Amino acid sequence: MTWTALWLAWIAMFAVIEWRAIVNDTKGDTLSEHFRRWFRVDTHAGRTVWLVTSGVFFAWFVTHLWGGA
Repeated sequence: MTWTALWLAWIAMFAVIEWRAIVNDTKGDTLSEHFRRWFRVDTHAGRTVWLVTSGVFFAWFVTHLWGGA
């Protein structure tokens, strides 16, 4: 029960932060804009690293959900 409550609190916190950034309408506030800066996806190398990294993560995540690994 504790973990469920913590996950729900995390989701609610994320929703509040992201909604505030969208409503605030200041450039650079949203999570996607931070990801673009943090991972430098405006460059070819940055996009390549991001695609490979996210591909590996999502491949693991799908197998984790299916098999509980």
